[in-house]
Formats: sequence, C-alpha cells, structure tokens
Amino acid sequence: QVRLQESGGGLVQPGGSKRLSCVVSAYTLDLYNIGWFRQAPGKEREGVSCINTEDTNTYYADSVKGRFTISKDNAKNTVYLQMNNLEPGDTGVYYCATATVSATECYAYGYWGQGTQVTVSE
Repeated sequence: QVRLQESGGGLVQPGGSKRLSCVVSAYTLDLYNIGWFRQAPGKEREGVSCINTEDTNTYYADSVKGRFTISKDNAKNTVYLQMNNLEPGDTGVYYCATATVSATECYAYGYWGQGTQVTVSE
C-alpha cells in the first residue's frame, strides 16, 4: 500500500520561507510521480508542483514559479517543496499525492497524504 505523510507546515510571515517534506512508503518514488497540491479556504484544490519518477520533468503553477522548488531524495523516500518569498495567497492545506505530470499539467490521482497547514500572515 502507498503511504504519504506531509510535514513542515506552520505559521510564517510574508516574505518568509518554509520547506515541506513528504515521506512516502518504500519504492513509491520509483513507481509514481508525486505532486504537491493545496487547498485554500473556500477554494478548490489546485496543483502547485509535481515531479516525475525520473526527476526529468517538473511542473509549477504560474502563481509559484520562481518562488517554489520541488525536489526528491529517493534514498530518503522523501519529496520536498521549498517555498520562498511566501505570500498570504499561499495560505492553505498542502497535500502530497501520486500524480500525472508534464511540463504543463499536474493532476493528482490515487493516493493522498493527510495534509499540512501553511499560514502566511503577519
């Protein structure tokens, strides 16, 4: 069974940084692309960033390009989302999930983590 567990959320001031981690069960990163998705209050869940199994293809939502970086460490079974220059609009619950990914699209399917709250506020 595929398991995903997020961590690293919390409160941060505008302009600050956070690094989220998604620890997955063994062999998951060899078999599945992984994405980060977020849901803000009153809004639909959206794809933020995704990475493929070969680490050759990444996707970023326009709203986070240049500020967020996705990476993974297969030896640690972990996918990271480095978030810099955070804005209040980045507030939401961040989930990692198995995903389909291309340079222009990122869709979640199948397996989800429980989510971690990120709040960007003074």
